[in-house]
Formats: sequence, structure tokens, C-alpha cells
Amino acid sequence: MSRLKIASWNINSVRIRLPIIAQLVKDESPDIICLQETKAQNADFPLAAIQRLGYPHMILNGQRMHHGVAILSKQPLVEERRFDWQDNGEARHIGVRLPNGILLENVYVPAGGDIPDRTLNPKFGQKLDFVQRMTRWSESLRDPTIILGDFNIAPLECDVWSHKALLDVVSHTPIEVEALTGLMQSHDWVDVARTLVPAPQRLYTWWSYRNKDHTVNDRGRRLDHVWVSPAMKDTLAGFRVLEPARSWEKPSDHVPLIAEFAL
Repeated sequence: MSRLKIASWNINSVRIRLPIIAQLVKDESPDIICLQETKAQNADFPLAAIQRLGYPHMILNGQRMHHGVAILSKQPLVEERRFDWQDNGEARHIGVRLPNGILLENVYVPAGGDIPDRTLNPKFGQKLDFVQRMTRWSESLRDPTIILGDFNIAPLECDVWSHKALLDVVSHTPIEVEALTGLMQSHDWVDVARTLVPAPQRLYTWWSYRNKDHTVNDRGRRLDHVWVSPAMKDTLAGFRVLEPARSWEKPSDHVPLIAEFAL
């Protein structure tokens, strides 16, 4: 039986955050790193720097200045896929097949703007439509799959610092939670975090830059997720949120997730 360690991280610019990616590798040495919001088109991705960190295999779906996803791996990757769930050409998904046959899907769901009304705010409608397209894809999925990334939705009351205060705030509104629940039910996805760190335990992955010291009020949300197909539930071997990374030099507003599997 072998172990597989995967890190998922909304890095908020791969070129700016290279030093803390190196810190992640030094501390955790994951087999695979999935990045969201790389903010670099493929030609500008720091390939040489990532290779020096020990990740020779990279699958990229980049875009200049915005969005972008990448999978960095110590092992070969095949069958790369790019789904346009945004239906506008934005770089928000990259998928591969691992050598053991498991599919790995790295997703960056749109944030959805500030107003939770698709009539007043088209970005909110685009977010809901994105999740709906993911759900249609998920319904017909047959292969054992790991899907992860920044879903930009905190589904449970205990996934935010204040359920009451955030009910009308994009990322925790009932309509978004309903959409994400529909996605989960479409394949009976297993939420790795809440399987190994059961609710209502505190579990946040994002803190706004607006708080100079995020630890003072601890106004976090669980926006980042790792899910697996039901057939993989027995392979779960560990899950952690690297919360100290939010205090690293020039941090992302998100922190890495570490999921481990016994395969």
C-alpha cells in the first residue's frame, strides 16, 4: 500500500508567492500540488523554479492576470482535460489521470461578486451556472475521482465565523449552499475535511486581507475543499489545514489543504 499526499492552495499569483510555495514544499513535500488563481498565462508560468522544487511534471491552464489553475507533480500525469464550466473561456479547471488510474480535478469556482442576486449581479448568476454545469458533469462520472480546489462556498453553519452575519453575504447564502449540496449529491461525493474533522469543529481556509491580523477576530470561512468519490472513502488517511501559512511572508488570503490517501 502506498501513500499519496496532495496539497491544494489558492495561491493568489504563483509568481509573487514562489517563496511560500517553496516553504510548503520544505515543510510538507506533497506528491502533488494543485494551485488555483495562478494569475499567469502558460508562457509566463515559472516552470524552472517549480522544477527546482522537485516537480518536473506540470499541467497548466493559465490566463493573463486572472484566474488560472495548475497541477504540479513528482509523478507523470496523463489525460489532461480542461472543462469550461464558466462557459466563457476563463481558465478555471484542469484535470488529469494519475498513474494509478484515479482522476484528479482541480477547480476554481468564481467568487460571484458582492450582491447575491443574479438579476442585479450577473457574476452571481455565472457562479450558480458554473456549479450547475459541474453538477451535470458529476452525475455521469464513473471513475474514482478526487475533486478539489477553491469552491468559493462555505456550506455549513460552522464553516464560517458567524452564520447569522453571513447569511446574506456571497459564499454562504442559502442559494449557494443549495447549489453546492446538489453538486455533492450528484455523485455522493465524500467531503474529506468534514469526514476527518467532523462538524461542528472549527475549520477555516480563508481570511480576508481587510483584517490586518487575521487571528484577532478570526473571521474565517471554509471556502476550499477536497472531495472524493464514494469508492475512495476507505482510502482517506489524513487531512489538515495549514493555518500558519496565513501568517507567512506575503501570504495568500487562502491557506493550503493537505489530504493524504492510502492506496
